Amino acid sequence: MKRRPALLQLSREHHAALVLAKRIASADSADAVATQMRSTADLFARELEPHFQAEETDLLPRLVAAGETAVVEQTLAEHRLLRDLAARIASGDTASLKPFGVALHDHVRFEERQLFVTAEATLPASYLDTAD
Repeated sequence: MKRRPALLQLSREHHAALVLAKRIASADSADAVATQMRSTADLFARELEPHFQAEETDLLPRLVAAGETAVVEQTLAEHRLLRDLAARIASGDTASLKPFGVALHDHVRFEERQLFVTAEATLPASYLDTAD
C-alpha cells in the first residue's frame, strides 16, 4: 500500500519486523531458538525501540489531538507488551520468544491496517505530505 510521506519510513521499517516475526515462527531447533534470542534482542534495541519512540513522540500525540484515542491506546498497549517480552528475551527467557514473534506480527498488521489508515484519514496534509 502506498503511504503518505510522513508515514513512509515507519511503514518501510515494518518489513524488517515481519521478517523477524517469520524467523521466530520458523525457529524449531535449540540452535535456531538461540540464534533468534540473540538477534531479537539486538534488533529490538537497534531498530524496534527507536521505531516505537518515533511513533510515540510524533505520530501518536497528533492522533490524540485529533481525538483518535482508541488506536493510540491500542498502539501503546502493544508497545508495552513488546517491550516487556523483549526485556524477557534479553534476560534469556526463551519462553517469551514465540509470543514475541506473534505479538510483533500482529502489531505490524494493526499499524498498517488501522493506525496508519486512521492517521491518513484524520491528520492534515500539511503533516502527512512532509517527510523527515
